[in-house]
Amino acid sequence: MDKPSWLKVRYSPASQRMKDLIAKYNLHSVCQSAHCPNCSECWSSGTATFMVLGDECTRTCRFCAVKKMQQNPKLKTGNANPLPPDPEEPKRLAEAIKELKLKYVVLTSVDRDDLPDYGAGHFASCIKKIKEANPGILVEALVPDFNNDKKAIATITGSGADVLGHNIETVERLISNVRDARAGYRKSLDVLRAFKEQDTGNRKLKTKSSLMLGLGETKEEVLHAMKDLLHAKVDILTIGQYLQPTKKQLPVIRYVPPEEFKEYETLGKDMGFKAVLAGPFVRSSYKASKVFLQ
Repeated sequence: MDKPSWLKVRYSPASQRMKDLIAKYNLHSVCQSAHCPNCSECWSSGTATFMVLGDECTRTCRFCAVKKMQQNPKLKTGNANPLPPDPEEPKRLAEAIKELKLKYVVLTSVDRDDLPDYGAGHFASCIKKIKEANPGILVEALVPDFNNDKKAIATITGSGADVLGHNIETVERLISNVRDARAGYRKSLDVLRAFKEQDTGNRKLKTKSSLMLGLGETKEEVLHAMKDLLHAKVDILTIGQYLQPTKKQLPVIRYVPPEEFKEYETLGKDMGFKAVLAGPFVRSSYKASKVFLQ
């Protein structure tokens, strides 16, 4: 299926500085690992989403291009013996962000089902170290479901993050075809709900989730998912077009025109979300600081 005219990506040579800095501090960026179409735009403006806990995921979601750990003998790529979290990563991350003079940073991670706490402790350490080294910075954390482990979720809600996000990704009917079997529609909603339930000290933590369109969902299913997210007390919603990263991932069923995204954006705001950003190139961390300030 040919891409429509509204899905043209432009490259900016200014993004080379971000690529060099990521290499200098031996960090990972989901911008590269997930083949994000906004990579050039965001990097040229000094924005990046850093990926912690390595670059190999224990889950095999069918939409994602991030490398998979070889926990299954049928997988021909990845590391059968995953490395433990790098204890120096939080420090290097904080130093890189300080060098960039960022005021708002987004962190995400691979799933680490191989770790006792699913990686929550290391993720929280990264947030705390960034906050210590960069006074006044705002941190958005896009986290996995931690297998809905309440202790792990409490660790991340107590980390000091200003925004906690977890992506539901798609509508309920398509979850089993799109995401790993260990994920779940209701499971993700429970995780998002737990963020608010465990938020203490009147921090007014904001929560966030994202939907991909173009995988065969109907408008009614999208609206139902949006209502479910509202019931889970999600504040911020992003909706974007699914783009097949490589031929190994799920094919695109439909390219959603820009006017439909605008309709969902308007409907979302009318429904009660504090902020909604929808469009063909929108991803969960796209223009994150601007969306947060809404």
